[in-house]
Amino acid sequence: MNVVSLVGNLASDVELKELSAEKKVATFVLAVDRPGKDAGADFVRITTWDRQAELCAQYLVKGRQIALDGRIRSRSWEEDGKRRSAIEVVAKGVQFLSSPASREEVPFAA
Repeated sequence: MNVVSLVGNLASDVELKELSAEKKVATFVLAVDRPGKDAGADFVRITTWDRQAELCAQYLVKGRQIALDGRIRSRSWEEDGKRRSAIEVVAKGVQFLSSPASREEVPFAA
């Protein structure tokens, strides 16, 4: 079963790309605290699609706290003759937890 749930703060602003008139993708980095003796944070790349991508781009800014659920995806590609790979979380649901600094509040983007 490929299921992940995370709570953290945005470490970057949301980047929205329009792939076609009906297909949009948003990406951002989420900082997730790592408790215990190995304290610190893990930085996880998050991808959202379509209406959820639009809502995230509209209402989320760096520093905003969110909770999300989704799945882990690994992908690879070739760039400049070198093989590259990445692991990311594809968000299924995003819940906005903290209040925005200056944007209108939307409680949940499904």
